[in-house]
Amino acid sequence: MAKKIHLNAFEMNCVGHIAHGLWRYPGNNRHRYTDIRYWTELARLLERGKFDALFLADVLGVYDVYKQGEETAIREAVQVPCNDPFLVVPPMALATQHLGFAVTFSTTYEKPFAHARRMSTLDHLTKGRIAWNVVTSYLPGAARNFGLDGMIRHDERYEIAEEYLDVSYKLWEGSWEDGAVVRDAERGVYADPDKVHLISHEGRYFKVPGPHLSEPSLQRTPVIYQAGSSARGRAFAAKHAEAVFLGGGSVEALRRYAGDIRRQAAACGRDPGHLKLMAGLLAIVGRTEEEACRKLADYQALYSVEGVLAHYGGGSGYDLSAYDPEDVLEYAETDHGRTAAAQFTKDSPRPKKVREVVETLGTLGGRGLFVVGTPEQVADKIEYWVEETGIDGFNVTQIVSPDTLRDFVELVVPELQRRGLFREEYEEETLRERLFGRGIRRLPEDHPGAAYRKQPTLT
Repeated sequence: MAKKIHLNAFEMNCVGHIAHGLWRYPGNNRHRYTDIRYWTELARLLERGKFDALFLADVLGVYDVYKQGEETAIREAVQVPCNDPFLVVPPMALATQHLGFAVTFSTTYEKPFAHARRMSTLDHLTKGRIAWNVVTSYLPGAARNFGLDGMIRHDERYEIAEEYLDVSYKLWEGSWEDGAVVRDAERGVYADPDKVHLISHEGRYFKVPGPHLSEPSLQRTPVIYQAGSSARGRAFAAKHAEAVFLGGGSVEALRRYAGDIRRQAAACGRDPGHLKLMAGLLAIVGRTEEEACRKLADYQALYSVEGVLAHYGGGSGYDLSAYDPEDVLEYAETDHGRTAAAQFTKDSPRPKKVREVVETLGTLGGRGLFVVGTPEQVADKIEYWVEETGIDGFNVTQIVSPDTLRDFVELVVPELQRRGLFREEYEEETLRERLFGRGIRRLPEDHPGAAYRKQPTLT
C-alpha cells in the first residue's frame, strides 16, 4: 500500500510571504489579507482539497540586515506589513469542519502563561484542530521591539525555548486532571478544586505558579510543530516536535536532516514514527506543460531580487550587498538562521561566488523543492521526493493567491488520490489524529510533555 502523504498550505498574514514581488501580478489577491473573507475563502478551498492544515508563519520585526536597514523590506513588502496570525483562525475554523491550523509563535520574547491560555482557547474553539509552530526569533529588529539592545544568542534562544515548553506542558498536562470538570449543578461545583493543581514552576527564565486558567481541551497540548534545521534545531525537534518543517532545499540535505532527527528522536526514547517530517514545496501547475511554463515566465518577470535578498539577509545574517560579486561566500556562524547560512556555503556541493548565490536566489524556486509541469509531472516529483528523502509531506507555498493553491487542489490533489498517495475523505476529528491515527488525541506516552500528567486523585 502506498504511503499517504500529508499536505499543509504555507501562508502568512501579510502581503509578501515567500514569492516577493508577486503582489504586483494581475489578479493576485494578496492585498486582501486584511479582509476576513480572504481567509474563510482560503480555508474552504483547502478543506475542499482535503489538506491537513493551514500553516501560518509569523515574524516580530522587519528584515533589516540587507543594506543595513529596513527600507528594502518595506518597499518590497517583504513580510511587512504583517498582521497577527492567531486572529484569523476562529473565522476559518467556523467556516470549516476538518481543516487544521498550525500557528507560529516565538518563545523568545513573550511569557508562556498567556500563550498557553491562547492555545487552549483555540483548541477549544476549533475542537482539537490546533498546532503550535515553535520558533525562536532571529531578526535584530524583533529584539529591539521587545526592549533589547541586540539579539539573544542562537543557542540561548533554544535554552529559553526548552524551559518555555516545560512550563507549557505543566500547564496543559499537569494542572487540570482528567475529571476535574464535574459540572455538578446540584452541589454547586463546576470543577473539583482537589483536581486542579498549581504547577509551581521556578526556573532560570520563568516563574509561573499556575494553575492553568483553561480547562482541558480535546488535545490538551496542541500538536507541536517546529521549523529549524540547525544542529540545535534538530535536537530540539527530536525531543519535542510532532511535525517538523525541514529546511535545506536539496534532496541530499533533506535526507540527511530527516535521518538525523529520527535517530536523535530514538535516542531520546521516542518512537521515530511519532514525528512527521515536511518540506517546503513550490509548484507551478498547468493543464499542459506549455501552460505551466508560460505561468513560470510570467511570475519570474515580476519576481523581486531585491525582496528575496532582504529576506535571505534576515534569515542568514549575510548582507550580500556588502560583498564583491566575485567573492566566494564562506560560512560564518551568526545568531540568525543557521540553515539559511549553511545552504550556499557548507551545505553546498561546491564553493559558490556571491554572484552565483544572487542568481540562484533571484530565480523563482531557487532555494527549495520546485516543480513546474502538468499534474502528472508534479505528482511524479512528489513521489520521487518522498521516496528519496523519507519525508512525510509538504508545506505548499503560494505564489499568487488563490491561483497557486486552487491549481494544486483542482489538478494535483486528484492525481495524488488516483495514485493512492493522498486521502479522499477526512476520517479523523482532531489534527493529532489526522497525523497519527484515529483515537490518538493526546501526546503519546514517549513524548516529554506526557511526563507531566497527573495521576487521578482518588475520591
